Amino acid sequence: MRGEVNSGKHLALKKDLKTEQFIVFYPRQKLIIIKLMAKGDQLYVWREFANLKGVYQHHGIDMGDGNVIHYRKPSEIVEKTSFGVFSQGKKVYIRQYPQGFCFIGDVVINRALSRLGENKYNLLFNNCEHFATWCKTGINDSKQVKDFIPTINKIDTFNLFDPLKNAFKGVNSNNKNIIIDSALNDIRTAWDRMQPQYKEAVKEIDIWQKVAYQALQNNREDLARGALIKKKSYQNRAKHLQTELEKLATMTEGLLQSK
Repeated sequence: MRGEVNSGKHLALKKDLKTEQFIVFYPRQKLIIIKLMAKGDQLYVWREFANLKGVYQHHGIDMGDGNVIHYRKPSEIVEKTSFGVFSQGKKVYIRQYPQGFCFIGDVVINRALSRLGENKYNLLFNNCEHFATWCKTGINDSKQVKDFIPTINKIDTFNLFDPLKNAFKGVNSNNKNIIIDSALNDIRTAWDRMQPQYKEAVKEIDIWQKVAYQALQNNREDLARGALIKKKSYQNRAKHLQTELEKLATMTEGLLQSK
């Protein structure tokens, strides 16, 4: 049953020296033999946000010895922990990639080890999935962030955050505010990075429009054409950044309504 493992609170692992895989034992239960993930695989489990289950995936790298390297919560530090600590008793899945797309297992593990102790977690730009995907493929990417952010702009804010409000019921208000404030800080970081880029793009649009006008005045249609191409590229960039900023604003509004 390659691809998922049901982990218990008292998970026991025994290594098969011939296959270099592990057999899973459950105390006081029937022995379950599973073809486990290989060394260097990218693992993930579904975690909950406050009381809302199955909200996001938590990713890590399988060390092949019963341990996993991941951006551990809540410390937000890259740590090596036991398989049980990573899974928290939940099913563990393997992120699948096309053959030849990833580093070999030993390289993946060396990349993960090189970042042990790192404390640069960022929800939007350097989360647990970014880390694990970088170790596995060399690409710093988070599919769930990409899937989440574009969706924000297409649905009603109140409908999106009502489940979060319900999830916070019964949760200590201080903990709830800490979670929300952390998310708001990550959004603010993204906003501070994109807002100057947006302003610069708008400025460049005006500059290249003036360059094109001046070129036409001097009967240099070739220069005017080149300037208008530049203007168009900055218009596209400004439009893209404006859309992203609007999404961040929507996320901020929803989180503030949840406080």
